[in-house]
Amino acid sequence: MAAWDSSNRRGTRQPGNAAERTAAFRHLCRSSPWKWQTLRFEYLDRPFDGGPGAPGTPPDLVRAWLRRPGALRLETADGLILESTTGINDSRDVFYVRSTRKTWLLPPHLVTPVYDDHGLVRRRPEAAYGEPGFGNGRFAAALDPVELAGNAPVPLEFPNANAVELGTVTDVVHEGRPALEATVAPNPGYRPLDPSAPLCRPGRTQVRIDTGTGVCVASRWLDGGQDQPGEDQPEQEEYGHWIRILAVDEYMLDDLFLAESLNLTDVRRHISWELPAG
Repeated sequence: MAAWDSSNRRGTRQPGNAAERTAAFRHLCRSSPWKWQTLRFEYLDRPFDGGPGAPGTPPDLVRAWLRRPGALRLETADGLILESTTGINDSRDVFYVRSTRKTWLLPPHLVTPVYDDHGLVRRRPEAAYGEPGFGNGRFAAALDPVELAGNAPVPLEFPNANAVELGTVTDVVHEGRPALEATVAPNPGYRPLDPSAPLCRPGRTQVRIDTGTGVCVASRWLDGGQDQPGEDQPEQEEYGHWIRILAVDEYMLDDLFLAESLNLTDVRRHISWELPAG
C-alpha cells in the first residue's frame, strides 16, 4: 500500500464490518508515533470512572506535558513538580561515535510507515521508538500501545497468532473524545514493554484507544476478582490506568521541561516596546 498523506490523518474513512474494525483497532495501536508530537494530559495509575457523576480531582492524579522525543514534565494536582527532563539539549557527538547502530535510528516521525486505507499504520518501520516513563512501564506503554498489536499484522489469522485476542470493538466517548473500546486477552506471543506492568493482564482486560492520538486512554483488568495465587487481591482488583487528554500538538517551550529557565521569549505573546520620552 502507498504511504498515507499525513495531512489527511484527521479525516479518514471509518471502517465498516467487524473484521475491518478489528484490523482498525490493531492499526490504531501502531499509529501513535505519527499522530502527535506534543500532548498535555492527566494520568492516574489505576482505573477511574470519569464523567459528570465522578468525584472531584483524585489526590493521586498527575498532570503531564510531553514533547517527543523525550521531554516530559509532571506535576501533582496541587502544582508540585514531580519530574522535569533536564538533558533535552545535550550533545551526543562523543557518545554516538562509540555507540551501536541502534543509536543512529531516526525518530519515528522522520520515517514513513505503511498505512492502510483509513490512514492508520499497518506496518511500523525500524525507528528509535520509546516514550518517557514515570512510576512503571505502563505509563510509557499507554502513550504508544503497540504491544497490543505488534509492529505488523500476522501472516494469517491463525488462532492465538496475534499479540492479544480482541472482543467486539465498539465506539465510545472518553472524556469528550472518540475512542475505540475492546476486551482483550493476551496470547503466548504477547510481549509487553514492561513485563511487570503490562497493559493487558492474564485473563480479560478492557482497553480504550483514543482515535485521534492512538493513545491507550484507559485500561481495567476485568478478572481481578478471581483468585490469583501469590498476589495481593485488593490491589489487583484496581489494576489499570486512566488518561484524560487536554491538548494535542500544543506549542511547548524548552523552559517547560528544564530545571532552570533559559529565559526564552514566548513568541506567541505580543512584545511591547517602551520608548523613552525625549
